[in-house]
Amino acid sequence: MTYPRRILLVITGLTPQVVTETLFALWQEAPETLPTEIHVISTAEGVERARLTLFSNEPGWFHRLCKDYRLPPIRFGADSLHTLTDGDGRPLNDIRSGHDNTAAADGITEWVRRLTEDDDTRLHVSLAGGRKTLGFFAGYALSLYGRPQDRLSHVLVDAPFESHPGFFYPTPYSQVIYALPPDQKPLDTQNAAVTLADIPFVRLRHGLPEALLKGRSSFSATVRAAQTALGPARLDIDLSARTVTAGGIAIPFPPAELAFYAWLARRAQQSLEPIPCPSPSLPDYPNRAYAEDYRREYRAIIGDAGSDDRVVEGLKYGMEKNYFERRKSRVNRILRDALGAGATAYQIKGFGRRPRTAYGLSLSAHQIGFCD
Repeated sequence: MTYPRRILLVITGLTPQVVTETLFALWQEAPETLPTEIHVISTAEGVERARLTLFSNEPGWFHRLCKDYRLPPIRFGADSLHTLTDGDGRPLNDIRSGHDNTAAADGITEWVRRLTEDDDTRLHVSLAGGRKTLGFFAGYALSLYGRPQDRLSHVLVDAPFESHPGFFYPTPYSQVIYALPPDQKPLDTQNAAVTLADIPFVRLRHGLPEALLKGRSSFSATVRAAQTALGPARLDIDLSARTVTAGGIAIPFPPAELAFYAWLARRAQQSLEPIPCPSPSLPDYPNRAYAEDYRREYRAIIGDAGSDDRVVEGLKYGMEKNYFERRKSRVNRILRDALGAGATAYQIKGFGRRPRTAYGLSLSAHQIGFCD
């Protein structure tokens, strides 16, 4: 599939030449893989080096590359250079502390999230430049947010051109530079070999909640969300705090939905069988036992003052089908919005085939805890 917007995201550090090297490698690989726009992430010094070497009149390596190989228009300018900032929003000159590390991780993660929001885009992340930690964060962020069309790569340059400050891409004509000390022999940039190495990565996007896909989040919070989807399930219900903690993520619940969920969770904790939805075809409809069990949980949440509550009053003749189905749907939606694909382990499920479907949690007793 051809994507109208193809984005190259490069982590440069103090080596801005990885931008032009990656571009050359893509042109060499297939011109249709060239990006339509480029974004660079680096420290304050790295961004300044990129600006001076890539965009200035001399040497202006980005513009020279485009001219030498007649590349199509690519959106790439000073506003495409993004400086990492610390927790207070100040530009980072280097990554020297744990706080700097956290801020850099959050900044890179947010850029990857933003650049993968649009389904009609393809994101290519290059890990060739920058500190190893920055490359790790970029690769991990793409693993968290990456889609099937996205790509992760590392550009390979043969010695002695690798990391040479005067080498930016193999020129289509002879150009002499000198090897770094102690050798310092003359080299022709026309003879350099530059290739791309694809890096396979596991895509975990399906496990992220919708809120993290659409809104800003820290690196650590995004990792926790992915772990919830992949790790062992653990459910803890705190009635007094009105929260459900699923896989380490605390989710606030309205009292009515919390009471319904707590009722079914307590049954699972006691290893009781799933229960059928109330039905007019059953002799106990509307179901008084269901209503009593539900009211017990509800009163534990809101206290004795809720004895005249309209929720309680509405169940005085028993629980009806519409009430059961409405609460079940709302509980599952709250879990899905908070946990994404990770909600599957915690949602209320149907067991068996219609018309004998019964509902409950698939968690085992040892996976459920209560704080009443």
